[in-house]
Amino acid sequence: MSSSSTYITSKQYDHLVHIKDHSELALYELIPDVVWFFDLDKHGWWWGNSAAVKFWGLNNVEELINKDLSGDTQGAKDRTAQTFELAAQNGLTIDPWTTYPNGKPKTLYMRHRAVLLGPEKHRGIIAFINEEVNLGETPENLLLVEAMRYTQVLVTSFTFDGEAVVENPAATDAYKHIDRSKLTSPDQFFSARFTNPLEGKAILAQAVAEKGGQWTQKVQTAEGERIHTIDIRVTRHPLTGDFLLLVSEYDVTPLHQALDVAERAQEELRQLAHFDAVTGIPSLRYLMDQESELINSSSSDEYSLAVLYFDLDGFKEVNDSCGHEAGNKVLTEVATRLSKAVEGMGGVARLGGDEFLVWLERFENEQNVCEIAELLLSEVQKPINITPNISFKVSASIGVAMHRQHGQTLDEIIQAADQAMYSIKRSGKCGVELAPLAE
Repeated sequence: MSSSSTYITSKQYDHLVHIKDHSELALYELIPDVVWFFDLDKHGWWWGNSAAVKFWGLNNVEELINKDLSGDTQGAKDRTAQTFELAAQNGLTIDPWTTYPNGKPKTLYMRHRAVLLGPEKHRGIIAFINEEVNLGETPENLLLVEAMRYTQVLVTSFTFDGEAVVENPAATDAYKHIDRSKLTSPDQFFSARFTNPLEGKAILAQAVAEKGGQWTQKVQTAEGERIHTIDIRVTRHPLTGDFLLLVSEYDVTPLHQALDVAERAQEELRQLAHFDAVTGIPSLRYLMDQESELINSSSSDEYSLAVLYFDLDGFKEVNDSCGHEAGNKVLTEVATRLSKAVEGMGGVARLGGDEFLVWLERFENEQNVCEIAELLLSEVQKPINITPNISFKVSASIGVAMHRQHGQTLDEIIQAADQAMYSIKRSGKCGVELAPLAE
């Protein structure tokens, strides 16, 4: 389908005036100001009055219509399309434009109306230029105007009531999905940009009260939800002198996505460091990170922290006869049994290999700790099913040590329990032994 047939059938432009041919334009010759008609769909002039022909340094209107614009950039075409869309929605646009009569840049304050041109109903704009509002040829002004046009930063100026005054093409494109004809108050176009319009309304009020500011918010663009850093400054209208809000929006979505990825990666690393990959229970690193809390909570009670060092007996036979997968099942089952048995009393960590560590908080005395260790030993010794036809029985050597009696730091307590465990190993395995008192 051609562009022309697209605009014949497009109902969104049915409200625009349709100028069928040049015979309807005679009265524009009576206007002393520059007026021209521009055809977007062929990207060229459709007609201009005598003032327009003179403005461009040409001899007649045919030269204007046939003027070669093939060198125009895509940015210039986008800018023209933006102006048409805004004029179609609002009825009139008023903003600065840089033109190049005789190849020399000239920035003017221009008014545009949207129309449909010719029998094919091409999109068109009528440009009106009043030479008395010439913004000059100062290079700095031209650079600023051009920068606003072509930057990917979204730039919009608003009245303090939230009504848009001028916006650059990037802003128009980002918020083209908002139907401005349905907005019932000036501030709605400002707040409608935000995923949460109430947040937008609050930001507008704060920006007016505080003469600007910076916010990072979720906004709803034509591309979907994005995260924008919104910088608002107070400026003045170059012609009327009215105070305006100059709003610049920077898309920081990729940055926040990268931060989210980094945060997830950091959490994954924390999980790897603090939890055992095979059994899912805490690791020694996790337990050591809890040292201050465990030691501090035990300092007010004589019997409040005990460590039970487990070394499984008979585990090597499981790996040798059925492989590491069967060994992992045994380790996981032992971890599950120990965790359930000490629930509410403490916790379980895997130290590596076939070694586990149980810590107990709040118990009656040494005898009570050793009784708990014996109960845990009986849990470990229950048969473990590997397959419906294969099961194993393992046992454990358990060394017991307590805070203050056997050490002041968690590392000292664990070493004392480790030594007691090795004493059981040397004496025949499978049992519980309390570490000797620290000297």
